[in-house]
Amino acid sequence: MIKSIYTAFGILLLVSCNSKPEEEKRTETEEQTNPVTIYLIGDSTMADYSGDYDPDKDYMETRYPVMGWGQVFQQFFVSDSLDQISRLVKSDSIIVADKARGGRSTRTFFQEGRWRDVYENLKEDDIVIMQFGHNDASERHIERYVNIEGYKEFLHLFVNQTRDKNANPIILTPVARNYPWKDGHLQNVHGEYDQAPKDIAQEMGVPLIDLNKMSMDYFSTKGKDFVSEHYFMNLPAGKYEAYPDGQEDNTHFQPDGAKAVAQLVFDGLKSIDTQKNNAD
Repeated sequence: MIKSIYTAFGILLLVSCNSKPEEEKRTETEEQTNPVTIYLIGDSTMADYSGDYDPDKDYMETRYPVMGWGQVFQQFFVSDSLDQISRLVKSDSIIVADKARGGRSTRTFFQEGRWRDVYENLKEDDIVIMQFGHNDASERHIERYVNIEGYKEFLHLFVNQTRDKNANPIILTPVARNYPWKDGHLQNVHGEYDQAPKDIAQEMGVPLIDLNKMSMDYFSTKGKDFVSEHYFMNLPAGKYEAYPDGQEDNTHFQPDGAKAVAQLVFDGLKSIDTQKNNAD
């Protein structure tokens, strides 16, 4: 009883000491406590392997240096850089929620309830960046494979349900793999799974970042030998605890590769105007 009285008294005291109009107080609070969340949904090339990705394993001991580009994406949204994406988002605070997961296609991401977790937490003006394709196209893995029509249907669903929450969808083409190379330039390995996101983006009027082309072009400027050694998970034996025998992997990124791709995605965001898209 005494505790309740003290609590009530404290509340009354707080109210009486605050002379600002209620509407002004609410506006200030909303600005401070309602940051825009950027949800990342996709596969291993986007995933954050640290933190609670696999709580039973130590990241540095069992996975490092593998790193999805989403793992380093938050660092691009500091106050000094927000002006560069002011047409995309008006908030002075952005939180990156990386929900991507290794081995997931559009279908398995949905079936496992991972999309539902995002959808239930989406709020107005949030952003959903979707990048699939690597696993959708993997016919030899029937547990994750999705044909082109199914791939399009799930992208369609993610876009529609994002808009249901008055949030903003952004579609990415799948990031390049480190093959094949021809005449010093990295080639497209994704085939129809590169074109399908473009088709959906055009059909539905969704902003598109052509990450496949951007990454192929950028990696080509660095050269095959450089990106193979510094960007992708081609590791010598004995250098990393998690890979004592070394590894050859031309799909997943080392930290420098993840940072390079994250920069490409951030650069792509600079030209997106959600206010214009919403008005249309």
